[in-house]
Amino acid sequence: MLAVEARTRLGDLDLGAAFEVGDSECLALAGPSGAGKTSLLRVAAGLLRPSRGTVRCGSQTWLDTERGIDLPPDRRRVGFLFQDYALFGHLSAWRNVAYGIAGVTRAERRSRAHQLLERFGLADRADARPATLSGGERQRVALARAVAREPELLLLDEPLSALDASTRARSSRALTELIGDAGVPAVIVTHDFEEAALLADRIAVIAAGSVVQTGTATELAAAPGSTFVADLTGAVVMTGAARARGDLTVVELEGGGSVTSTDSATGPVAVTVHPWEISLEPEDSDQAGSARNRIDVRVTSVTTVGNRVRVGLMGPQPMVAELTTPGAAGLALSPGTRAVAAFKATATRLVAR
Repeated sequence: MLAVEARTRLGDLDLGAAFEVGDSECLALAGPSGAGKTSLLRVAAGLLRPSRGTVRCGSQTWLDTERGIDLPPDRRRVGFLFQDYALFGHLSAWRNVAYGIAGVTRAERRSRAHQLLERFGLADRADARPATLSGGERQRVALARAVAREPELLLLDEPLSALDASTRARSSRALTELIGDAGVPAVIVTHDFEEAALLADRIAVIAAGSVVQTGTATELAAAPGSTFVADLTGAVVMTGAARARGDLTVVELEGGGSVTSTDSATGPVAVTVHPWEISLEPEDSDQAGSARNRIDVRVTSVTTVGNRVRVGLMGPQPMVAELTTPGAAGLALSPGTRAVAAFKATATRLVAR
């Protein structure tokens, strides 16, 4: 198991965070740029010494500032995938991989490097230099180098960010398999909640240097602990004032209108609802049903993503609905179209502000 705790000042950021990762588990550190995610990776790898902190991997203590323990990076069995891959431009692919292998003969290093490249589907690119490789190929070379030293810990900094959309889809599948095969704790840094949900077993949400909530993707999406977490998960977030009405809660939205929730709350709240839980109806629709909340909106954008359509909306506050392609086509949506956004009270979650 990996356990990291770090406190230090980094420019304007007060980093004070702790997390644990189980054996063969993958944890994603998710949050915006500048939140301290990469700094925590660097602490774990020995590339950044905090003012106070500890790093324990298995039975070993790699860092304990109070006891004066600080193992240098080369004594920590860490496989580190840097965001820009950090390949040596003057070395071939196999030599980049061999660079991470120590304690064996040159012939053994070369053999091991070629075996890893074959495993990653790059046997025919072993002699190519990074400049001649595609983004996906560079990523796989960097991954091969990261696992070449048979690490006790795998650290991946924004592993998919440098790839185009088509390459990212293929690489994410390969990356998931690699993490599973490695059988060691793995930590991934990402600003993308969907990517974190795809690659990791659990997600630690980081804001302004602190871990604000940890859980599975499903747990975070179903019960965000703050408006920040709700927004990160992709939920629509609106603000208003809540009051009880029988067994339900009514929220008067800032900007006008109201919604009802089965959550209990009073006073200032944030209302969260996921885009796929919002349906759209024609402006003059007066349908009855379980979608208790109905808000008059104006379409601001229509974007097709795969087999789904994301529809930007302006009501009392901005909203986004996610529809099926046939459903959106049936409504003939375009910017300026008036409609009604409808969603269930049970899908309407409330977070205190």
